[in-house]
Amino acid sequence: MSNSAWRLARTAILLTFTLVIPAVAHAQSSITGAVKDVSGAVLPGVTVEASSSVLIEKTRSAVTDGTGQYRIVDLRPGTYTVTFTLTGFSPVNARAMSCKATSSRP
Repeated sequence: MSNSAWRLARTAILLTFTLVIPAVAHAQSSITGAVKDVSGAVLPGVTVEASSSVLIEKTRSAVTDGTGQYRIVDLRPGTYTVTFTLTGFSPVNARAMSCKATSSRP
């Protein structure tokens, strides 16, 4: 594995991403998080793609901002493969992430 591929792989291991379920009764979820390298430095400009057969368009994406944060919104309940890519690095996949939707009741 090349040095850059290893670095991105280690970055993916340190990745912090969480599933956020909105309190709205839309039964939609989102995947949010921050991409950091092994030293804890944020990585802006990383393309984050969530792919699933439950999506009509099959893939939704976002790009990390200057603080390494990303958010992919309005996801249907289901299982997603999340791919992180950055020019000069090998892509990293986080497989079988499950998004569950809830609804709030008044």
